Amino acid sequence: YDDIVLLKNINFESHCEHHMVPIIGKASIGYYPNKRVVGISKLARVLDVFAKRLQTQETMTAQILNCIDKALLPKGTAVFIDAEHHCMSTRGVLKNDVTMTTNQFSGCFLEDVNLQDRFLKMVT
Repeated sequence: YDDIVLLKNINFESHCEHHMVPIIGKASIGYYPNKRVVGISKLARVLDVFAKRLQTQETMTAQILNCIDKALLPKGTAVFIDAEHHCMSTRGVLKNDVTMTTNQFSGCFLEDVNLQDRFLKMVT
């Protein structure tokens, strides 16, 4: 297979390492295969492994990308996460319905802006 493999809108719940309150959102994980293609449940499991930790969304985005890069050795990997942080909605500034978006790219996604744009159009 020689195109983007994408698992889109995977629900997750994590917890903020600063306030220990939920981070609830959706992640989209894509990769451009080199030689290996894996079952789609494996991408969701990678998300679950990292979401179970106390951490920041930025760190989780990078961890997911690095894990897929190391395990699959793809031509490139792309991760997009959009999540609501309950530390924003239940304490402090008390802002509801605010989401934070993070994304990270490697390989061909990092080198080719058109491929980045294509991925982002697929997930938004």
